[in-house]
Amino acid sequence: MRWLKSLSGRFLILTVLFVMLAEVLIFVPSIARYREDFLISRLDRSQIASLALLAKEDISPELQDELLRNAGVFNVVLRRDEARQLVLSSPIPAPITATYDLRDATALELIRDAMVRLATPEPQVIRVIGNPVRMAGILIEVTLDTRELRDAMIDYGLRILLLSAVISAVTAILLFLAVRSLLVKPIRRVVGHMQSYAAAPEDGRRVITPSAGVTELREAEETLQLMQTQLTSSLKQKDRLAQLGAAVAKVSHDLRNILTSAQLFTDRLEMSEDPTVKRMAPKLVNSITRAVHLCESTLAYGRAEEPGPTLGRAYLADIVSDVIDSERLSVGDGEVSFSEDIPGAMTIRADAEQIYRVISNLVRNARQALVSSGTPGEINIAALETEADWIIRITDTGPGLPPKAREFLFQPFHGRATKGGSGLGLNIASELVRGHGGELTLERSDRTGTVFKITLPKGGLENT
Repeated sequence: MRWLKSLSGRFLILTVLFVMLAEVLIFVPSIARYREDFLISRLDRSQIASLALLAKEDISPELQDELLRNAGVFNVVLRRDEARQLVLSSPIPAPITATYDLRDATALELIRDAMVRLATPEPQVIRVIGNPVRMAGILIEVTLDTRELRDAMIDYGLRILLLSAVISAVTAILLFLAVRSLLVKPIRRVVGHMQSYAAAPEDGRRVITPSAGVTELREAEETLQLMQTQLTSSLKQKDRLAQLGAAVAKVSHDLRNILTSAQLFTDRLEMSEDPTVKRMAPKLVNSITRAVHLCESTLAYGRAEEPGPTLGRAYLADIVSDVIDSERLSVGDGEVSFSEDIPGAMTIRADAEQIYRVISNLVRNARQALVSSGTPGEINIAALETEADWIIRITDTGPGLPPKAREFLFQPFHGRATKGGSGLGLNIASELVRGHGGELTLERSDRTGTVFKITLPKGGLENT
């Protein structure tokens, strides 16, 4: 049945079972207590019956039989002053099978004897010993048939079980209604919100609003709200990235054509006799060539992933020099100086164009941060070589990265290092370094400046 698989249905069944278990634990000592009270009442009635004989020694056999029948016993024995006296007697229909002394009986013994009596359907004759009431002797002893005792115990037990069943049913229904109101309905509401959100996760209006009164459910709703909000934001961001990718492809197509034309003009600049033009023309040609290649890569791959690196040997000093020359032209009126500490003979095995883009992105971010701060500063590019890696550090004396940039470092559109930036530069740089099997990390960023570390593994490859 379907309701048995529901939370409220299973809770209903468990409630009935637990209440019945509790009633059973109450029933066993109760039936034992009832048996003890039954036998004690027989002793009391037998003592009262014996008073007639004690008051008048000569009574008729008919009266004696009537007294025994009223007491519900066969014989009555009193022990007074160490003298045991058979006060009332009648023929015993069967041998005595057991003797029960109620004077010092423990709870476990009473429970055991009661369960044995319920489990024995055959009538038996038993002897019961107890204390007379009001200290009317040392003990009183009677013999009786167990038929009436067992019938009375069964009748009492059935009434107890019936009462237990009624209590269990009422308790289970009340708890069932309470669980449905306090737990099942709020859970169904959460499930409904999840189904509604799953149908259109981009719709921010479908994000759940926590309203549960139960602490645990409230925490679950708040966690679900946070997860749905983040997912909706991520989906919107992916849509923007897809749109941006299409736009970049279109722009790259037209920009490639424009740069190709510009590349033809720069070929003529190289023939100029002006010393400054002759010095800067090759760098301009290289910059335009890189831009053309970048546009072609964007059009060729048409997706967010960067193409794999084309590894080769490259002089790191030349790459850094090109980056610094390009950034010096972009400083403008800012008081930013550049320095480098690159061993002249250091060569790295990498994709020179991609490493240029990595260092260029990091230096550009540092330059923009210094210019925007309005204070003089320095950008330094240093490199060293270990047995396993090439390590490049870009250090600046700027104001440090904003807290949000440090929190979402290397995430597009989130980790903006400078005001007005897109947050793509660090993401692109990190992706390019990972493509080389390396790692881009932020070593330090505080009021004294920022240090980025590029680690390029040698990987045990032979130099080419």
